[in-house]
Amino acid sequence: MCGICGYLGNGEPLLLERMLQRLVHRGPDERGIHHEPGLGLGIRRLRVIDPEGGRQPVSNEAGTVLAVMNGEIYNYRELRHGLIQKGHRFASESDTEVLVHLYEEEGAAFVQKLRGMFAYALWDRERRLLVLARDRFGIKPLYYRHRFSHDGSSSLLFSSELPSLLAACPAVSLRPQAILDYLHLLYVPGPDTIYEGIHQVRAGEILSVRNGRIESSLYWHPYPSGSVHQWTTKEEGIEHLLSRLRDSVRAHLVSDVPLGLFLSGGIDSSAILACMRQEITGSIKTFSIGYDAPADASYNELPAARKVATYFHTDHTEERVNPDAAALLPRIVAGMAEPFGDSCAIPTYLVSQVARRTVTVALSGIGGDELFGGYPRYLGARMAGWYNRTPLAFRKIVAHSVARRLPEGYGARDYAGRMRRFLADGERPLAEQYARWTTFVPQEWEKAAFTRDLLDACATLVPAVKQQRLFEQWPVDEPASRAAGVDLQTYLPDDLLRMGDRMSMAHSLELRVPYCDHVLLGFAQSIPESLRLSGWRLKGFFRDALKGILPGSVLTAPKYGFRIPLARWIRQDLRPMVYDLLSESTIRRRGYVQPEYVQWLLSEHDRGSRNFADQIYALLILELWHRQPAATGHAIEGYFVS
Repeated sequence: MCGICGYLGNGEPLLLERMLQRLVHRGPDERGIHHEPGLGLGIRRLRVIDPEGGRQPVSNEAGTVLAVMNGEIYNYRELRHGLIQKGHRFASESDTEVLVHLYEEEGAAFVQKLRGMFAYALWDRERRLLVLARDRFGIKPLYYRHRFSHDGSSSLLFSSELPSLLAACPAVSLRPQAILDYLHLLYVPGPDTIYEGIHQVRAGEILSVRNGRIESSLYWHPYPSGSVHQWTTKEEGIEHLLSRLRDSVRAHLVSDVPLGLFLSGGIDSSAILACMRQEITGSIKTFSIGYDAPADASYNELPAARKVATYFHTDHTEERVNPDAAALLPRIVAGMAEPFGDSCAIPTYLVSQVARRTVTVALSGIGGDELFGGYPRYLGARMAGWYNRTPLAFRKIVAHSVARRLPEGYGARDYAGRMRRFLADGERPLAEQYARWTTFVPQEWEKAAFTRDLLDACATLVPAVKQQRLFEQWPVDEPASRAAGVDLQTYLPDDLLRMGDRMSMAHSLELRVPYCDHVLLGFAQSIPESLRLSGWRLKGFFRDALKGILPGSVLTAPKYGFRIPLARWIRQDLRPMVYDLLSESTIRRRGYVQPEYVQWLLSEHDRGSRNFADQIYALLILELWHRQPAATGHAIEGYFVS
């Protein structure tokens, strides 16, 4: 795992040094640099594969092709063996060196052969061509900025993280659209960022930069292949599923340093552990997060995780969370670098901190819900497909009368709140319903929550318009499959994987995600919705496949995950901080939302009549982000601050 950066065009070595200084946490073990007229490549390396010999940048035998990479190529040994047979000579045992030799053989299209998580920059000196690429799921980040000067020349900067990029281009401005999108989604959707002119390389994308021009191509997309399935019975399907899961976990265990597992006690991480135990006879280190307060019992995963750890005889470590917000939240905001309102960043940060004490690599169950149907909203989408067949007049009556009378709860499994949202949106088209389930501005306010200045500065006012479009374009008619397809292209890369990468790398920990494997995804997409959610159960097919492999209590337990009791924390532990940072004067000064909207959120939440923990937390994080110094050393002022 590493942090990479560089420039093409106008630049100099000191610029590269400034960028590298902002990436030390991603690669504390080693620094590598290459510069020549018009080009610079830099890397901060965390030693995982070939710790002694895998220095970067790497080059081919002639020194005409160079590369730096962040991530891991899990099939690099097979690729390396084939290249040696073709006459290529290697100077190390590292996976990164495979890139330059594959490029010699196949050009930029070699990326199709890679299995892993990666973001790399490759320089073809003879063609004066820079190639940037990112893995299929968007596990590893890569940001860039392309600018033209007054004289017609151009320059391109790239880096693994935004603060590093900002260190080379401090003159940036905020995107109003990003603020609006963030307050709806709790994250800034890619491929754009919070800053004007700074973008992300998309998941499954190659950028080719030459003579000041950028050419983009997608080498992969997550659509089902449409090929004939190689199984006809449920038993055959289970056999294929387990085989592919074991294969993915086996590939993700490639490491020359100690590794472990984030264990929630739920199905996804427990299934990974079962596969790890088949490959590892010795000690396996597992790590879990939980809470002591009785009021937080529905969030406490420790008993379930402890039971699984005992079942598989792991070396298990537990950590109990207390909300020391004054110290913790600013560190999380700094680690994410953009406003990020998913409070799961808190336990992810803490469990990464615990794991890094004893391991350099940790596996995680991120992605299992998208592959196998783990979110309650997938059942909601399936149910909505049936509900939408009832007369529209009936659904309108329910939405405007019955739905409003249902309460909202505060536990990890707020069934009444989910039913309220389901019925309230039942009069809308299915694509719009699902988009609304993934947004966080209450229907009572919608556009009224925002200032006129912000709305006038934004091109798109419809919340989650991208989600609606992706839902409609998904090539499978099943509603839950469409919903999962949306999440594969939005929530997974822009929220979960972004969070997992930043919070783990804040502690110089490499996080691996075996469910985010394109081979495994290809099989998962062959499972019909009726089987994937068989018996109207989340992960019905996956649960059946794991019978006899996991303890029965795990298979029948409700969904776990690294979540926090945010609603109670905001009403109690975090209350002074919330009211201090979200004062009326501060809200007016920022100019994004109406002070009346914020006061309404706080009042309704304090009284317990509505659960607005996510909305309040998102505003809190946005204000903390504004107050933190960017790479320029100055706090980030709001778009409308005079």
